[in-house]
Amino acid sequence: MDLSWCRFVGALVVAILLCLQGFCYSEQAPNYSFVHDSTSAPNISYYDYIIIGGGTAGCPLAATLSQNYSVLLIERGGSPYGFYTRASVDYVNNAGWDGNLVNQSYQWVEKLVAFEPPMRQWQSAVRDGLLEVGVTPYNGFTYDHIIGTKVGGTIFDRDGHRHTAADLLEYANPKGLTVLLNATVHQILFRTKGKAKPTAHGVIFSDSLGIKHRAQLNKGSKNEIILSAGALGSPQLLMLSGVGPAEHLRSHNITVLVDQPMVGQGMSDNPMNAIYIPSPLDVEVSLIQVVGITPVGSYIEAASGANFGSPAGMQSFGMFEPQTGELFTVRSDQSNPGMAKFFEAMKPADRVFRGGFILEKVLGPSSTGHLELRNKNPHDNPSVRFNYFQDPEDLRRCAEGIRIISRVIASRAFSKFTYPYLSFPALVNMTLSFPVNMLPKHNNVTSSHEQFCRDSVMTIWHYHGGNQVGKVVDNDYKVLGVDALRVIDGSTFQYSPGTNPQATVMMLGRYMGVKIANDRVKSDGSS
Repeated sequence: MDLSWCRFVGALVVAILLCLQGFCYSEQAPNYSFVHDSTSAPNISYYDYIIIGGGTAGCPLAATLSQNYSVLLIERGGSPYGFYTRASVDYVNNAGWDGNLVNQSYQWVEKLVAFEPPMRQWQSAVRDGLLEVGVTPYNGFTYDHIIGTKVGGTIFDRDGHRHTAADLLEYANPKGLTVLLNATVHQILFRTKGKAKPTAHGVIFSDSLGIKHRAQLNKGSKNEIILSAGALGSPQLLMLSGVGPAEHLRSHNITVLVDQPMVGQGMSDNPMNAIYIPSPLDVEVSLIQVVGITPVGSYIEAASGANFGSPAGMQSFGMFEPQTGELFTVRSDQSNPGMAKFFEAMKPADRVFRGGFILEKVLGPSSTGHLELRNKNPHDNPSVRFNYFQDPEDLRRCAEGIRIISRVIASRAFSKFTYPYLSFPALVNMTLSFPVNMLPKHNNVTSSHEQFCRDSVMTIWHYHGGNQVGKVVDNDYKVLGVDALRVIDGSTFQYSPGTNPQATVMMLGRYMGVKIANDRVKSDGSS
């Protein structure tokens, strides 16, 4: 296949993946009175709780604690304007969480951000194909994580508006919460003099103009700083603050406060592999709605859409690449009979290339890596190695998932969305003809599902680990070796919950907010 075809397929998949990240739907940002740009922050301010990271965990946590305490929520980005499913019962039990409070916390989240998606032709065909090939039973629409095929929740409402964790700030007490946007935390401050352990008492952050500000905790033994900056941000900030592997910190001229070798360890990202499927029929624009939760340790999901039209007069099909702004064009590859027939079937008047993809995500995963600092600049991302498929079990699960996808594509239920002359090996080659990653490609991908998994692996942005429970934090998410500091986000997870972690991370923010508030009331009552 020629380079233009590679670019086209790559652009189409990038476009759909961007849709999965929420760039393809309008968003309605609430006009909260307590949200301000960080340039308006005073030089120094005081709060009962300082939460670093206004994302999936930080927003519900801040909304909950603001009911009775003064809370500062520091967010690195601006105002944040796929798929919603809970963790399994086993995951909840293994985490040691209170099941009743977990359910109450999920329901608190779901009132504002989760909806039942409309089931149209592509997603219905995927659902029926999964059932036809034995991914049973059919569990209907449910947030619960159950073996079989189900329709999960969506964070898009019926009007196409995307809802995020930021919507949960609607629950907040406006008098108790301050949210600062475009603020980058440089360091957590600790007191050591006269303390049994280093005690967090404040943070230094810079605004969008580069001016530094300080936020400090009010006096009181129960006041805390809470890191909710995610699997990449939270381990990075601990290290920048002197909590991490001593040798690594010294190599960056960072004063070691606590030698904690497990900070940045156990990093994981669930590998994703997708098969692109061009369709002879129009397909709806859909994100992840149906999921096949298989007993072999892989999850099967799908998305669909159409590309932008090509310029008038060009005898080719166009695709606007959203990351670079380039218009790529696709021309028929006459050396491939199947592809030549495919392009012949695409009438020039249509000017639209239809299709979507079916993907699989590996449970767990079992493979882990590590995170390290590149430098001392908090604006720069850390260096992360996830070691995809290092554990053979992950590779086995991926290969089984690809086999299930091949059977779904060949099913009667899905047949109207496939070209009969495009075999599964042809779809594999088509998918690998664009640069999904920087890895070298091999000639045996059509005969080895394992090799296809290695060659086509992509991220699904489900990063976790780096501050795991029992290694960096205790069961109450308090950082070991210091006082007045917790980490509450996906960096504490041993493995990813359910088919998508965002529901559980939002639940955890609410869950721990309730626990912290309740424990504080009990403590105050007994003193």
